[in-house]
Amino acid sequence: MKKFVLLFVILGITLTKAQDTGEDKLGAWYMYFGMNKISEDWSIHSEAQFRFYEIDDSFNQLLLRTGLNYHINERAIATGGYAFIATDPTFEGDENLINKITEHRIFQQFILLNSVGKVTFEHRYRLEQRFITVDDVVDDSFTEHRTRYRLQVTVPLTKLFFLNFYDEVFINLQNNIFDQNRLYGALGIRLSKASSLQLGYLKNHFNTINFDRLQFGVFINPDLSKKKSK
Repeated sequence: MKKFVLLFVILGITLTKAQDTGEDKLGAWYMYFGMNKISEDWSIHSEAQFRFYEIDDSFNQLLLRTGLNYHINERAIATGGYAFIATDPTFEGDENLINKITEHRIFQQFILLNSVGKVTFEHRYRLEQRFITVDDVVDDSFTEHRTRYRLQVTVPLTKLFFLNFYDEVFINLQNNIFDQNRLYGALGIRLSKASSLQLGYLKNHFNTINFDRLQFGVFINPDLSKKKSK
């Protein structure tokens, strides 16, 4: 019952206090991703994201994620991992509104890669077990399950520049099947064989609300298994 009360309150805030959602603001996600190779078949995923309702103000979400990758071959990777997420779902501060959601998340993931000419396609399948605690309006904890599929396309332009696009759909495995959809496009710059930058735009669509976000991503994939030469 508490869970349904919580969902009703969040929906009411969304519908009656549109100014509190920050939907009309251009926000930003500042992101770091790393695939740290530790052996021929294994690597460690590291990730940090700082999300804001505006370009440099109004905190929305902190996401920290890590995982262990098993490289089946050059085109298939299996991952198991954990994420911590802290969320403020309201744009305007108000002590009477929900202003803190904490989530501990376990996930399992499988990636398949294929190429057509110089264009690379990445299929990412992810299953998530979400342990969520909501404070302030309703002090309650509950568990949800969700699956995600992302199709990502990378198009090289030159040795230095590339384009990156993806569409990702989120499906709940309980009530309200559709969770969200993310459509993304970016210009990337290769800094080295193991690092790159991406500047992109994300359209984040939910059932009742849409967000426009700039994305600034740093990708660093060092090979930690290499032994230093004597």
